[in-house]
Amino acid sequence: MAEHSRLDPPAQATTDAAASDTKDVDDWRAQVTDEERQRVTHEMHGLRDEIDRLDEELVKLLSARARCALGIGRLKKVLHLEIYQPSREEAVLRHVRSVNPGPLDADAIARLFERIIDEARRLERVVQERERHEDRQAE
Repeated sequence: MAEHSRLDPPAQATTDAAASDTKDVDDWRAQVTDEERQRVTHEMHGLRDEIDRLDEELVKLLSARARCALGIGRLKKVLHLEIYQPSREEAVLRHVRSVNPGPLDADAIARLFERIIDEARRLERVVQERERHEDRQAE
């Protein structure tokens, strides 16, 4: 049987969500002291602040990656290459899986990067369509 810390809700409270009786949850909450609640709340706020900071870094990195993808898109256009390059996308997914230290598993990392790649490909198409439209307007 798994051990629970004082901060873990009773198993029934977490597994029986449809139960109208919240007595077990109320009993669990009563076991947490005000001091412990304040400490945990403070720690949780600190972790959320760290997530916000990391999210800001991720946005900057994703924007930098998108700028690189746009540069590659311009070069593909010069070489008359398709935007979709499945072998390159497979190589990117293999690479990110191989450098993943966890705790996300390799499949989770691959799913995230599939979405990032999809958005980069979409952005390349939007830019190319805009450029085609501008070229037609100039004629």
